Amino acid sequence: MAGIHHDTAAHRFTTEVDGHGAYVEYEAGEGRIAITHTIVPPEIGGRGIAAALVQTALEYARDHGLAVDPQCSYADVWMRRHPEFDALRA
Repeated sequence: MAGIHHDTAAHRFTTEVDGHGAYVEYEAGEGRIAITHTIVPPEIGGRGIAAALVQTALEYARDHGLAVDPQCSYADVWMRRHPEFDALRA
């Protein structure tokens, strides 16, 4: 998988795999971010891409002292499965 890029203007963490784009989208707020969408096309699904994108977004939040509101169901489930990120939950 190619690297993950933080597109601050679009509020997305993005990557491209086999010519297909995937991303996690968020809304920025005061001291927090809300993860609103995790999008991975079916052509590249099942490779851990969504997990890598969500983890990158959470690591960004942790590094910048931001709380996370996982409004996207995938991000919410991922956080529940990775309790090391519990302290970030808004």
